[in-house]
Amino acid sequence: MVRPLLVIPLLAAAVGGIWLARGALQRWRDLRAAATYELAGDRWPMLVRAGGAMVCGVCVTALTLLTALGAFGGLGHGGETADRAEPAVDAAAAGAWAGSAAGTAGTAGTAGAPGAAGRQQAAPPAAESAAAGAGTAAATPAVASRFDSVGHPGGGELLQSAVLGPDGKPRNVRVWLPPQYAKEPNARFPVVVMHAATPSKTADAEVPDVFEGVGAALQAGRARPFILVAPEAPNGTAHPCELVAAAPAAVADDATLRTTIAASFRTLPPGPASWGALGVEGGAPCAAAAGLARPDLYGAAAAVSGRYDAAALTQTGAEAPAGSSAKLLLAAAKGDAAGLDAARKLQTALKAGPGPAAKAEVRISDNVQDYSADRERLRLVRQAAQFLAEALAKAS
Repeated sequence: MVRPLLVIPLLAAAVGGIWLARGALQRWRDLRAAATYELAGDRWPMLVRAGGAMVCGVCVTALTLLTALGAFGGLGHGGETADRAEPAVDAAAAGAWAGSAAGTAGTAGTAGAPGAAGRQQAAPPAAESAAAGAGTAAATPAVASRFDSVGHPGGGELLQSAVLGPDGKPRNVRVWLPPQYAKEPNARFPVVVMHAATPSKTADAEVPDVFEGVGAALQAGRARPFILVAPEAPNGTAHPCELVAAAPAAVADDATLRTTIAASFRTLPPGPASWGALGVEGGAPCAAAAGLARPDLYGAAAAVSGRYDAAALTQTGAEAPAGSSAKLLLAAAKGDAAGLDAARKLQTALKAGPGPAAKAEVRISDNVQDYSADRERLRLVRQAAQFLAEALAKAS
């Protein structure tokens, strides 16, 4: 990717070179005019400006080359990424994680295990998890993508890479690492997946202050640190989260994303004890569906300021794997009457629903009030971060 810090000196060198070249040309013209009238002129100002223009030209050439190499991955961020990312794990180990997340409730026991020395992760020791993961690994090979740094919002670090989506096509995935990730090099962290509602966009493009909200909750001590993953919403429909009720598994189960994140960062093993879902406004139905459809994969889900199809989501919860129980936060501002009404209707429908839907633990937050909608959204994101951190295992 293009390095923004190289663009500024490149432009400065280009402007300075043009200014010096024009000055040298003007001095040369003055000397020619003086020679016509047999007058003596001082050549040093022209030579100094010409020399300066040449130096700026060399700088422009070098900076252009460095910028181009950064854009095409020639320089990359190998040194930086090596400190953040973990070594690529073998396919069998990554498959074991995916298999244990999809089919075992014992992941909660492994989630709290202390991290191994250094940056390598180990697969769960259970033989049945490894056997189940072998099949998953064959279907979704574990490939550790290179994530490049794109900013430092909310006191953490934001990285981006292209990861294959459920349709087999690459899509952008952004990963926000909390400040504690760099401060605790041996710790492994829980993960929260944040859903977007606009095709070909990540959730932080829709909710630009989400990282500040999560970072503020961490700094205030109201939440434990977790890694926030924002995959790009799929194409094919103008409103992906409106179709989630018809096919909730399409967004609830993304094995390739789980495998890639587990192989690229220091995370706790994927499973209900360490992975959650988050959605704000248009992405809220996706997060609710993820938590209700696969509570065996996502131990908690927080939906903020959403509008929900209560009947469809209740049916989604009823079809969840037996023996699992969803944990769901439905948050809306005190003045958001429509949002609170939608949340209460969904809560009532789930309580009266069949099977696992009736077992869902649904909490409603309706106490946020501030002087602007942006401030209310920021406080709601803080509440969601606190809820998810409390529901998931702490970094270890």
